[in-house]
Amino acid sequence: MKVIRAETAGFCMGVELALKKLDLLLEERSGKGPIYILGPIIHNPQVLAEYAAKGVITAKSPEDIPAGASVVIRAHGVPKDIEERLRRRDVTIVDATCPKVKKAQVLIARSTAEGRKLLLYGEESHPEVKGLLSYAAAGAHVFDDRAALFGKLAKDEKYCLASQTTQDLVTFEALAGELGELPEMDLVVLNTICDATKLRQDEATSVADEVALMVVVGGFNSGNTRRLVQVVASRMIPCLHVETVEALPLEEISRFDCVGLTAGASTPKKMIDEVEACLKRL
Repeated sequence: MKVIRAETAGFCMGVELALKKLDLLLEERSGKGPIYILGPIIHNPQVLAEYAAKGVITAKSPEDIPAGASVVIRAHGVPKDIEERLRRRDVTIVDATCPKVKKAQVLIARSTAEGRKLLLYGEESHPEVKGLLSYAAAGAHVFDDRAALFGKLAKDEKYCLASQTTQDLVTFEALAGELGELPEMDLVVLNTICDATKLRQDEATSVADEVALMVVVGGFNSGNTRRLVQVVASRMIPCLHVETVEALPLEEISRFDCVGLTAGASTPKKMIDEVEACLKRL
């Protein structure tokens, strides 16, 4: 079987940075007390299981973390009030929030401080989105499709438009264009989509155009991985989303001569390598 693997498949800069910070903390704090992460550090169950085996504990709230412990803030960031509660506790904090998410938080804080209401394109339940919303001083509306956006606009309101960092840039730009054409719309558009996200989506599209089937590897709870699946599906190409090599439906895949392979930004290289090797043996 011919397998075309996307060059950008796998960890992005933000994920690599977050895990490096956690790894360094594990080295420095070995035998010196518990290490916590505030929420899953990245959205990959297998990676989280590996860290749990090393003694890293996932906490749901700052109050779950005992005095004297070390805690890492997840790559997706946390809401402003959660971070403030954490900093009031007697713990050692390592902030592993992705720099691109930090930038989005700052841009939203600046724009909404001027009285603009935030229009945020993203998944309301996603931890990154919850964090971004906490920086919207003048209020916010989250939407994940066009209808949910245009049904909530008020003529006498000033707005800023932003996005979850892993959303589809093409869709976001189309929505921004539509809003900009509305009469008397007072709008500032914030560039908060990560370049790495756009690059991975573009490459997934390019690979999909050359193959009969796409395989996307990554956590089912990973927003950017699900977005890759959606982007591929928009090309009318069959697409399989799996977390591990064991989940591959080999009999189904063996019907295809040429398969494309990509992965979410929180998927380790070794997991992508395992899937690629398995596909090439078919």
